[in-house]
Amino acid sequence: MDIKTKKQRSFNMSRVKSKNTKPELLMFKVLKRHGLRFKKHYNISGKPDIAFPEYKIAVFINGEFWHGKSFNSIKAKIPAFWKEKIAINLKRDRRVKYKLRLEGWHIINFWGRKIVKDPDKSFRRLQKFLEKIKSLN
Repeated sequence: MDIKTKKQRSFNMSRVKSKNTKPELLMFKVLKRHGLRFKKHYNISGKPDIAFPEYKIAVFINGEFWHGKSFNSIKAKIPAFWKEKIAINLKRDRRVKYKLRLEGWHIINFWGRKIVKDPDKSFRRLQKFLEKIKSLN
């Protein structure tokens, strides 16, 4: 049972952003600081938050709730509506990744809270991934 009214919940959910979230802005800032050129919200399947089209690298920065981190452990505690919504999101994420891989894209995912906690550590992980993919070309 939700402790908020339908109107309050609707207002709260309308405030959730899908672009330029705090984790995204932090990652953009770190990438710019290191002089990397990238595209934001690139117009391909799934609209990756960051893309390096030259190397066909797509970076997704996912919110833990929306993209089902620990979904199995929270499933019993959330209303059916959210279970269904998150399950649909997970299916869509798998479909998008599959399609992008078929098109030759390399994909890396980050959890938003990990970026917020330590943007530089997340950057180092991305940097290693970039170097690995660049060496394949």
